Amino acid sequence: MGTNMESTVKHVIKEYQHDKTRLLDIIRDVQSRLGHVSDESVIEIASELNVSQVDVEGVVTFYHFFSKTPVGKYAVYLNNNPTAYLMGRAAVAKAFEDEIGVSFGETTSNGQIGLFNTSCIGMNDQEPAAIINNVVFTNLTPEKVKTIVNDMNNNVSVQDMVKELGDGNNQHDLMKAMVKNNIQRKGPVYFTDQEVGIGLKRALSMKPEEVIEEIKKSNLRGRGGAGFPTGMKWEFCRQAEGDKKFMICNADEGEPGTFKDRVLLTEKPEMLFEGMAIGGYAVGAGNGVLYLRAEYMYMKSYLENVLKTLRGKNILGKNAGGKDGFNFDIKIQMGAGAYVCGEESALIESAEGKRGEPRNRPPFPVQNGFMNLPTSVNNVETYCSAPRIIVEGGEWFKKMGTAQSSGTKVLSVSGDCKKPGIYEVEFGTTIQTLLEMVEGRTAKAVQVGGPSGKCIGKKDFGKRICYDELATGGSMMIFGPDRDILDIVHNFMEFFVEESCGWCVPCRAGNVLLLNKLETIIAGNGTEKDLAELESWCKIVKSMSRCGLGQTSPNPIESTLQNFREIYESKVQKDSNYVHAFDLAEAVKASCKAAGRIPNLGAH
Repeated sequence: MGTNMESTVKHVIKEYQHDKTRLLDIIRDVQSRLGHVSDESVIEIASELNVSQVDVEGVVTFYHFFSKTPVGKYAVYLNNNPTAYLMGRAAVAKAFEDEIGVSFGETTSNGQIGLFNTSCIGMNDQEPAAIINNVVFTNLTPEKVKTIVNDMNNNVSVQDMVKELGDGNNQHDLMKAMVKNNIQRKGPVYFTDQEVGIGLKRALSMKPEEVIEEIKKSNLRGRGGAGFPTGMKWEFCRQAEGDKKFMICNADEGEPGTFKDRVLLTEKPEMLFEGMAIGGYAVGAGNGVLYLRAEYMYMKSYLENVLKTLRGKNILGKNAGGKDGFNFDIKIQMGAGAYVCGEESALIESAEGKRGEPRNRPPFPVQNGFMNLPTSVNNVETYCSAPRIIVEGGEWFKKMGTAQSSGTKVLSVSGDCKKPGIYEVEFGTTIQTLLEMVEGRTAKAVQVGGPSGKCIGKKDFGKRICYDELATGGSMMIFGPDRDILDIVHNFMEFFVEESCGWCVPCRAGNVLLLNKLETIIAGNGTEKDLAELESWCKIVKSMSRCGLGQTSPNPIESTLQNFREIYESKVQKDSNYVHAFDLAEAVKASCKAAGRIPNLGAH
């Protein structure tokens, strides 16, 4: 086994030319071939790459889809976000456990099947959904689970388990996915039939500064949620010192409830890559990187083929777009499962083959980014806007939306509505109008912007979707009148506890404290003082955390305390003298389990 492991590791590393920056790819391939990344594999990888074992160990243990123990010939990852539960996840999970004979987090004794929980996989409009060996399974039911498990037990290829394909390019020979696009509303920016390459050709007839000026004139702001002006970011990157620069596309849409980039990557990848090339010309970059989340591995071969086709059409590559001296090409870098990598500096660290831990800023990526070179990081939707703006003009784009939020926004709508899916709407559209569109009129609450956004009630349904009222990266989760808001908040807080990178104490420990306090209240053992402490702790975690994860992680509690306070108050004890009894046995249970001890508390 050792010899096989050594030869496998050596072979994989040779394929990547001993490039340390490809460590994520190396680990992924080693795990794919050996079933896990053992201690011995870590030592061998470190030795072959001439890096420390600690660095390799750190990467292996940081990412969700890497494992030091065998994950099974078939590794089943079932999504556990709130939308999945709304659509029957509990019954599907039970069916998997019953049929396989193991619990979540375990692998069968024969090493055939592993069963694992995972957070949002970008399939909220077709839940419950799972990933098995990088193949996506949607709209699962207990009956479908029985068929899937039977196929796994009979060694059927995972791709052959896909009986029905989705629409559009999901049917492409290099994708063959059962995923459905669910494009419910097309708008004038993203879902149009603009000729591929025409935007780049127009841009190349302009000076780089003129391209940036047109983007600035459009008032295009980053579509990932933060809303930083794109033209300004490109200008900063262009002005940064250095002959070599990068354009990175953040396709790590890990915010639960978001799946718009999935659809744009499926149906409009040419528009995305053209937008990256336009940006590259504008800032003086010759290289682009598409950082693609691990959950979208099923798209990789298809996207590589699109890049190959664009090179063949001279839209990418040497003298891209027919412009002498403009050489621009794009590579794909896969992620490995880490929500924090949606933060641009953490993404850059990950793209360099490291743990996805946010960097201190300044310096900012436009000055010191990928490989310590000036880098502009924009998301899929932002880049897709560029070819349309260059062809139609910045003023055309600016006429849509609101004064502070120009253009249209692609929304990912899921939950308690009749028409979940993708909606391209003008900025300024109200939540109430959106609920009419999606036929979710009975909504009690709408989670705007995913867990890191806000949970609003009916009194705020008249508010507009825009940066100055209700900002969102695209996620819109709708919850009907019978849903338990605190269950949803609990799910979100568990997610943040799991996804914290652990670098800073306010986020690492603060979110655990918030979750524990929330559980005390849900159990009926909280007091008014606990509610006050929740509010206070939310402010501390938000103000003291190092990056955007910790700065927004308390939002599920904070926004529901503001908008649904009566739910919390109905749970707490009204007696001012009430004291929650301390349960010593319960308090030490986890530590005793970890130490392998049975506590003897009889003397107490």
